[in-house]
Amino acid sequence: MGAAAKIANEYLKAFYSGDVAGARATVTEDFSFTGPFVQTSSRDAFFQSAAPLARIVRGHRLLKQWEDGDDVCSFYELNLETPAGKGAVLMSEWHTVRRSKLVSARVVFDTAAFRALVPTR
Repeated sequence: MGAAAKIANEYLKAFYSGDVAGARATVTEDFSFTGPFVQTSSRDAFFQSAAPLARIVRGHRLLKQWEDGDDVCSFYELNLETPAGKGAVLMSEWHTVRRSKLVSARVVFDTAAFRALVPTR
């Protein structure tokens, strides 16, 4: 595992275990995030948008990871537990690392599988 994958894994472990301070420490202030439901361009905006996940996330299981220089692509199962049920959603996340911090992340997943566990109001 190279330096970029190590940082991406530190972030994933911290984020999905509820260690917000640890996850924040791995990203830059101008961290940009793109996902199916949220697009942000700052660390504060990202963590504010992600705060509701803390109540339902029950960890993740890394399935496969590739590293290419400063880019890391990870496939993992996100474990969720909500009033609608328990289950795992297959996720893919692409991180870019600069100077030992994540500068961006792009997440792709099946929104129908996510919404089955996290219905909109």
